[in-house]
Amino acid sequence: MGLPHWSSKEAEVIELHINGVRHRVVGEPNRSLLSVLREDLDLTGTKYGCGEGQCGACTALVEGRAVRSCITPVHLVAGRPITTIEGLAQGGRLHPLQEAFLEVSALQCGYCTPGMIMSGLALLTANPDPSEAEIRRFMNGNICRCGTYGRIVHAIQRAAQKMRKEGRR
Repeated sequence: MGLPHWSSKEAEVIELHINGVRHRVVGEPNRSLLSVLREDLDLTGTKYGCGEGQCGACTALVEGRAVRSCITPVHLVAGRPITTIEGLAQGGRLHPLQEAFLEVSALQCGYCTPGMIMSGLALLTANPDPSEAEIRRFMNGNICRCGTYGRIVHAIQRAAQKMRKEGRR
């Protein structure tokens, strides 16, 4: 796969706010957020899965809401706060959801894990005390090839408890 080709008339400077840091990228505005994250900014935690927004591996948060970065044109998120898996740990400490995934072994191959965690965080931000049915319904669009769905639900429940106890959202 070669580099994208565009004329200087099509290229734009786009300002992105990712994980609390401002980035200026030059490129075609309809390029996917995923390609900019991975190729231009070396934020490779967000994974390329299906490329059609169906599997959830590429999930990032824009203004706290889960988006499929593989189908999101970068110009639509310019200037808006974006969070990737790399932005969750603070002060050398994992986010409670990351900790919960480790504690309950909610990952095997790990490929879907960043997208699962980001989707789970979007849910917990909107609903700090979801039922099991609400978790399953919200996470329905994220695919785990290893089939650890039960442990993923358990991890989200565990993180919800931790986050409520710590007063986090």
